[in-house]
Amino acid sequence: MCDNYFLAGSHTIGQARCVTFRGRIYNSSLNIDAAFNSSLSERCPQTAPNGDSNLQPLDLMTPNRFDNNYFRNLVSSRGLLISDQVLFNGDSTDSIVTEYVNNPSTFDSDFAAAMIKMGEIDVLTGDNGIIRTRCTAAS
Repeated sequence: MCDNYFLAGSHTIGQARCVTFRGRIYNSSLNIDAAFNSSLSERCPQTAPNGDSNLQPLDLMTPNRFDNNYFRNLVSSRGLLISDQVLFNGDSTDSIVTEYVNNPSTFDSDFAAAMIKMGEIDVLTGDNGIIRTRCTAAS
């Protein structure tokens, strides 16, 4: 299994700006709960730049607690970002999401193992690395 699925669960905490999820709520071809979509459209107007900086929790159930509710949101078609909802959209990763909904301790241990693995990635230092003053700038 890919560690990215485990790490996506970090979206159980945090917020996203309207500009990052506007495309999801105004695209009728995407899998999104109607009531959730309606509440998001109130916070995020269709016409940019109106509301671009408005914030919405990534996990609407328990936005300040690290738990498996992020995955419960996906099962209910309430993933805030397109990149979140594709994890539960009728494809091969549905079984992973279902496992994490049914077994929170499995998510906890898989997430911890993936974070440790990510922390072991070689860091570039000296002349091999760069320090960005703007994270959005391409390297």
